[in-house]
Amino acid sequence: MKRIVVAAFMIFGFAGPAIASHCPKDVKLIDAALAKQSNAEAQALRDQGDTLHKAGKHKESEVALHQAMEILGLAH
Repeated sequence: MKRIVVAAFMIFGFAGPAIASHCPKDVKLIDAALAKQSNAEAQALRDQGDTLHKAGKHKESEVALHQAMEILGLAH
């Protein structure tokens, strides 16, 4: 039983940083697309996503960043 609890903590402990590291990659993708085509709504969502990421709200950050990616026609 103790091993199961330790394993569960390890799995969830490694999942958080993996998700968190995804946000900066999305921001870079969006920045590259915005350099080619200006879009105020996508820019606002990108900024919101970056702010949320820095505040540790990664789930909310992903939602905003993915909305920006959809507007710019980027696959995620």
